[in-house]
Amino acid sequence: MPAERLWNLSTLLVDARLDVGDGGRIAIRYEGGSISYGELAERVARAGNALRGLGVGRGERVAMLIADRPEFIATFLGAVRIGAIAVPLNTLLRAEEAVDLVRHCGGVALVAEASLLRDLRPLLSSAPAVRAALSIGGSAPDSIAFDAICAAASPELSSADTRRDDPCFWQYSSGTTGKSKAVMHRHGDYDAITDLYGKAVLGLTRDDRSFSVSKLFFSYGLGNSLAFPLRYGASVVLHPGRPQPPAIFDLIRRERPTIFYTVPTSYAQLLAAAEADPAFADLSSVRLCISAGEALPAPLFERWRARFGLDILDGIGSTEIGYIAISNTPAAVRAGTSGHVIPGYQAKVVGDDERTLASGEVGDLWVRGPSTFTGYHGDPERTAATIRDGWVVTGDKYSVDADGFFRWAGRSDDMLKVGGAWVAPAVVEAAVGAHPAVLECAVVGQTDDSGLIKPAAFVTLRPGASATAEEIVSFVTQRIAPFMRPRWVHFVSELPKTATGKIQRYKLREMTEVLT
Repeated sequence: MPAERLWNLSTLLVDARLDVGDGGRIAIRYEGGSISYGELAERVARAGNALRGLGVGRGERVAMLIADRPEFIATFLGAVRIGAIAVPLNTLLRAEEAVDLVRHCGGVALVAEASLLRDLRPLLSSAPAVRAALSIGGSAPDSIAFDAICAAASPELSSADTRRDDPCFWQYSSGTTGKSKAVMHRHGDYDAITDLYGKAVLGLTRDDRSFSVSKLFFSYGLGNSLAFPLRYGASVVLHPGRPQPPAIFDLIRRERPTIFYTVPTSYAQLLAAAEADPAFADLSSVRLCISAGEALPAPLFERWRARFGLDILDGIGSTEIGYIAISNTPAAVRAGTSGHVIPGYQAKVVGDDERTLASGEVGDLWVRGPSTFTGYHGDPERTAATIRDGWVVTGDKYSVDADGFFRWAGRSDDMLKVGGAWVAPAVVEAAVGAHPAVLECAVVGQTDDSGLIKPAAFVTLRPGASATAEEIVSFVTQRIAPFMRPRWVHFVSELPKTATGKIQRYKLREMTEVLT
């Protein structure tokens, strides 16, 4: 049997561009300027050499708390180039939470924004594996200036003799249901993802310019802003700041991206800002809008298309799958659905007996494909519960219609049994979200006086709009079956979310315990 050939993610995303003469093309655009593919290759080599010089070895973890700027990409690819494992962490975590993850992943080096490291450094004694703390963008106590050691390092570095199935990077799940898990991926996973989604769905070319509101530490953002553009010689626009609509629209106006990625929450905020000021937004450069993270409500899809003349290609994936495995495409879009299975992946909706359900029936979504994770670090029980004979048990409830479109029906632990019938929170949310005064809505179960679970809607209103609970319930009852209507409407200033924009429904369920 022939030996498996060497394969390193950094060679796929950087060296391959130099091999075809793209060294002078722009790879990264950011507030401070731009970086060519040739310059990126040098930065990656310097970062890898710097980490190796600090004693970071093959298979050891490099924890990263870096904003969306060139240093993130150079550090990530520099780590994997030397055979280490890159572990991006959420930059919005509290210091104690971040250190918990550094300790959990066994990071031997922590590369962090200086502003974050100043708060983290006193806590790192609880993460004994850390041998070096490195600061970016300034100084921090008891740390090494990463920029300085990179500048002093060699700009040449051959990739380690890794192979497709060798460990490459870990990412922590975003925590919509509680405790995060370290999801382990391989060097070859992005080869499949960029082919099956980036090429086949998006049709990416070297003439594209990508901009993702979702950050690089998020699985969705890592594909959007690192894997896809670099694989096809395109350029990526990085924005390290908060995703406020004025800043996002201003960046789109200046940088003229062709591919725009964000999550439903962000689309709702951007649309509200554009509707309040019709001259505010210019998306004329954008050819594709992509959404993931949670289901995109049909009313939001329709309003976006009416305002901008652009469809939003919604899809479903997960950190465990590596990216999106089911998606709407430019050739087949249906509002309120996640689209079709992307060729190269398999998906099925199964019942409690794990048998595939008929069209229209709601069950558990299982996905299988070439980019799925190898397991959760240090958690064999949850790994075994999530991977079944090669299938990833996503934890999402879905149905498939007669045309093969997958329709989200909520998380497995979000489904409500009301009067003996299943109620999908997504159905109620879509009905509430169609009310002209509603900006966002999330539905969870709340216990009534009889101890029975009924739907409760948490609602944020559009700026300047008003509505009563009675008005919203009456509106909803005209659109869905009466037993599905929310029994309570709780008005809130904002919904609790992860840093990646997903609604944290477990926090809403905790709130209902106080309200009951």
